[in-house]
Amino acid sequence: MVNYTKSGFLPLVLFFCTCSLILNRADAQTATPAFKAIAFYTERNDLAHISFVHEANHWFPEMAKKYHFTYDSTNNWNNMNPDFLARYQLVIFLDTRPDTPSQREAFQHYMEHGGAWMGFHFSGFALTPSDYPQNWDWYHNEFLGSGAYVSNTWRPVSAILRVEDKNHPVTKNLPETFKSSPSEWYRWSNDLRTNPNIDILLSIDSSSFPLGTGPKSSEIWHSGYYPVVWTNKKYKMVYFNMGHNDIDYEHKTNRELSFTFNNKIQDQLILNALFWLGGHEILSY
Repeated sequence: MVNYTKSGFLPLVLFFCTCSLILNRADAQTATPAFKAIAFYTERNDLAHISFVHEANHWFPEMAKKYHFTYDSTNNWNNMNPDFLARYQLVIFLDTRPDTPSQREAFQHYMEHGGAWMGFHFSGFALTPSDYPQNWDWYHNEFLGSGAYVSNTWRPVSAILRVEDKNHPVTKNLPETFKSSPSEWYRWSNDLRTNPNIDILLSIDSSSFPLGTGPKSSEIWHSGYYPVVWTNKKYKMVYFNMGHNDIDYEHKTNRELSFTFNNKIQDQLILNALFWLGGHEILSY
């Protein structure tokens, strides 16, 4: 019979067991989420916005798995309360915005006390009269800075985007200009260039004009300055004008004709913003 103690076998077994435990602990630490994000959405009315929400709720979990952060989503806006928001480092609005006084108060408190926010396209929309009137001055004038919606291009088309702030973490490793995924582009009542708190990160490059196909002449832009991605220096936030997929309304098929998250450079932009807002730097893409 072999004496395992004298032969050194038992210490060797213990050594490998100890190493295994250490490796498991290291793996667990590596797998610890870098941050936790919660996305709110409404997912109704416009099929183009619904398409984007579906796409986002597929793409973000894939990125969460790849880059080790947590992504949750909910269409229950009653979760917009202090206890629920305290679980997350980042809040994302995929389409609309909170509408009740208590929800709005909770979000404002969250942002004024160190929370982070990412918003897409329709989350900045406000038009009176409409189902989403401009009745929240803090959000539209102070926080976003853009004010009310004025007009948009049609139909959804790609634009050449220009990086305005090359030194911001959100624009890291981006080329000076690049072609976006197709989207409907908004024009706002406020000139963001006059707001000292707003840092415009990207705008529509003049090489994009004419932008849009109509049929209305007002839906085709021939000139002007149009910010499409910006941040407010008083808050940890980024707004993206992107988030409106093209839908085949004309032939009544309602088929999706374009997507937002199929553009490598634009995806990198969103990931840069995601990790900056989450308090981390993305290591590779």
